[in-house]
Amino acid sequence: MSNSSALSMATATTSANRSARRRGRDLGGRPVLTVRGPVSAQVPWRVLILNVALVVLIAALAFWGMLQGDYNIASDKVIPALLGEGKQITVAFAQQRAARIVAALLVGAALGLSGAIFQVISGNALGSPDIIGFTVGSATGALSVVLIGSLSSTGVGMGMGAIIGGFATAAVVMLLAGVRGGATMGQKMVLIGIAVSAMLSSVNDYLITRGDLEKAEAAKTWQHGSLNALSWNQMSVQAVLLLVAIPLVLMLTHRLRVLELGDDLAAGLGLPVKRTVNMLVAAAVLLVAVAISVAGPIGFLALVAPQIARRLWNTPGMAMWHSALLGSVILVLADFVSARALAPFQIPVGLVTGALGGVYMLWLLYRQR
Repeated sequence: MSNSSALSMATATTSANRSARRRGRDLGGRPVLTVRGPVSAQVPWRVLILNVALVVLIAALAFWGMLQGDYNIASDKVIPALLGEGKQITVAFAQQRAARIVAALLVGAALGLSGAIFQVISGNALGSPDIIGFTVGSATGALSVVLIGSLSSTGVGMGMGAIIGGFATAAVVMLLAGVRGGATMGQKMVLIGIAVSAMLSSVNDYLITRGDLEKAEAAKTWQHGSLNALSWNQMSVQAVLLLVAIPLVLMLTHRLRVLELGDDLAAGLGLPVKRTVNMLVAAAVLLVAVAISVAGPIGFLALVAPQIARRLWNTPGMAMWHSALLGSVILVLADFVSARALAPFQIPVGLVTGALGGVYMLWLLYRQR
């Protein structure tokens, strides 16, 4: 193409963009909201409405969850109870429910975000941490601390075990898959991850048989993923870590989008591919490990959240922000269902997300057929 032709196309494209902005629509003809300021941006109305609807849904579920349960709290007593005022039993239930809701929000966002990263790096829709084996590896580290270690079974001790187990599993999977220096082999990574996950699941079952009866029963329930009986003392350190880590990882969105173009093209655009992949893997494993130390291995959430988000928001590539938001929505909704479906009994939230993941997989196979 000659320089004059390229200049003509660029001029035409610029004119079309300006004309679309004046009409309040994008180039696809969809209505958009134009935000003007130091940095101008266009937000499609559909995306804006969807974001607001999901935030409202989270707020409604959180508010309802604060009020209802084994002990009902009046709506005008919630804020004082969170501030430590009122009856002791009301304060205790309000604090515990608030911790559970915050844990669901943070853990859901962390798992959704890590799933999006692994699916881009592996180049495979099945490349989520629970399929590749990183989730099971983190659970192995945490169970080792609880059942045969001397560290605390909650809080920092379990978090340390989960992080060590997660990074050790990531190193083994990437080494066996031939992932050296950041170059990825998606299919091998998924297949080897499935094999490693199966072996580590056996290790986890063995660890449970080594513990005493009380610890074994608690560990078995924890393995299904549960937010029951969480308190601020159990999750304060992990909550701070996730509050810091999630925004920092979201700042890497532009690097992940360039990486989606392929290693060669990304390198041609000036992206240090090896360093970027290693950094993203480390960040995703950290998110998974910390999330697991809070709620246990919650299956399928990291797999389905990025894929559903991509379809809901109709994005051309992986949507990290939307994956984190939808992960929070799914886990808050799943926890709401798990706490009330068989009330007064509470089922582990991982069973609900597992059922959702199974339905999603069946739908995906049906669409491919």
